[in-house]
Amino acid sequence: MTGTVALVTVSYFSEDDVLSCLASVPAAAASTARSGLELCVVNNAASDPLSALEGTGATVLTPGANLGYGGAVNFAAATLGPEVEWILVTNPDVQFEPGSIDELMRVATGDERIGVVGPRVTNDDGTIYPSARDLPSLTSGAGHAVLHRVWPANPWSKRYLRADKSATTGTDPVAAGWLSGSCMLVRRAAFDAVDGFDHRFFMYFEDVDLAERLGLAGYSVLYVPTATVMHAGGTSTRSHSAAMLKAHHHSAYLYLAKRYHEWYYLPVRVALRVGLGLRSIVGARRA
Repeated sequence: MTGTVALVTVSYFSEDDVLSCLASVPAAAASTARSGLELCVVNNAASDPLSALEGTGATVLTPGANLGYGGAVNFAAATLGPEVEWILVTNPDVQFEPGSIDELMRVATGDERIGVVGPRVTNDDGTIYPSARDLPSLTSGAGHAVLHRVWPANPWSKRYLRADKSATTGTDPVAAGWLSGSCMLVRRAAFDAVDGFDHRFFMYFEDVDLAERLGLAGYSVLYVPTATVMHAGGTSTRSHSAAMLKAHHHSAYLYLAKRYHEWYYLPVRVALRVGLGLRSIVGARRA
């Protein structure tokens, strides 16, 4: 198991969550730490001093503005030294199970063409979160994005949910189209080769887009069911649900428009923009 790992998390008034996340790391990374493990927190809330992080060993970076999730990770990645070969991207409200980071590293270092691996993610009630999926098609992705909240049983959402790779009962790594950005271990060389996250995705879909570009660059995307983390689920965004819903729909449109950019898809892109825009308005009124 070789190569220094840098854990990068992003805080937006999430100090307590960051502390819990960092406290879970030593038991999760006993072997990894011997090769080198750096802790990096990007503070997207400039008015939050994060004073409780003093003494944790974490480097706190303050860009002076809210860069969004992917933009903040890019900001951190640009500061890392050449000795860092792996970037462990994690939400602040993730807690690592013992041995989980070591297990991710064991799988990731097994083949140089592996670009990113992700763990089994459990919700705080113990259920498994669908953190690994096939890439969404135009129909399933658009249908799910527009209709899943108002018509959960729609056929496009059913097709989207059937693409869940995290439902596996086996222990072998499973190839996936994309992995949840709540926790993913990315090969630094692969991350740099595709220019990191697309900063235009302020929140949501930045993980889908990154995994797709890694796959197109020839790297493998693997779900590792033998490594487990617990994700409390968006504690920094719960009080901003209307804004986050708008961000989700914007990112859904951006991803699908980016993937289906050819001129003959213009009518589809227009329909997507209108449909997701209306969905955002309805969602904001209900929030």
